[in-house]
Amino acid sequence: MKDLLFTVEDNVAKITLNRPDSLNAFSSEMIELWINALETVRDSNNIRVLVLKGNGRAFCSGGDVKSMVKGEGFIKNDGSDDLVSTALNRKNSLWKKVQRIPLLLQEIDKPVIAVLHGAAFGAGFDMSLACDIRIAGKSTKISESYLNVGIVPGDGGAWFLPRFVGIDKALDLLWTRRVLSAEEAEEMGLVTKVVEDNQLQEFVDQYVESLSNGPQVAIRFTKRAVYQGLNIDLCTSLDMVSSAMGIVTEHEDYQEGVKAIIEKRKPDFS
Repeated sequence: MKDLLFTVEDNVAKITLNRPDSLNAFSSEMIELWINALETVRDSNNIRVLVLKGNGRAFCSGGDVKSMVKGEGFIKNDGSDDLVSTALNRKNSLWKKVQRIPLLLQEIDKPVIAVLHGAAFGAGFDMSLACDIRIAGKSTKISESYLNVGIVPGDGGAWFLPRFVGIDKALDLLWTRRVLSAEEAEEMGLVTKVVEDNQLQEFVDQYVESLSNGPQVAIRFTKRAVYQGLNIDLCTSLDMVSSAMGIVTEHEDYQEGVKAIIEKRKPDFS
């Protein structure tokens, strides 16, 4: 079986991390397939929602420590792109491979949902922070565990965490490596929703269906407006949003939505 599974059905794409025996720790194959899948989602007009999850007992434990001990890293050593020979090659390997994942996730203008269960540690959890929504089973455990093996948060944690919880709490989580329960993570704003483990799949399916059946152009413009608004002033944001409003109100989804309200029925955005 491949280390990552990618499927598209009914306009919903699913990326499944598939190394259950290693708690879905990263491998070279997984990273390469992940990049390819994200590029497909980004570029496809037929995909409406992306769901990211893990097989087995955990969402993702991050880097594969066993392969690090062997001197292999989690990227193949082919002589030019590796994590073992020189500092420069280690840097370039991260930039070309695993760091492409958060960057690509930020390029996707469709809803991206991370489904967490079991362990979500280190870079595994940080990849979920690059998603739009994080839905966790109640038994999920979360930790910024980089310092356990003496490394820095090289996969986005140092950028994402302060934006969610502030500088002091971000450093506290990174320095102490303490393990958070799903409820604690939700209270800190790191998890969007916590549900009972046996209800997780049903809740996610309903959540994804509501997004997939929504007005797609408006959903994507809304996502862009929220993320772009983090880096611009209010006047610029309003200017951009007014342009988006001009576009969406010419779209058939707007006409259908208004008509449905007048006729007191559920809109059909298919």
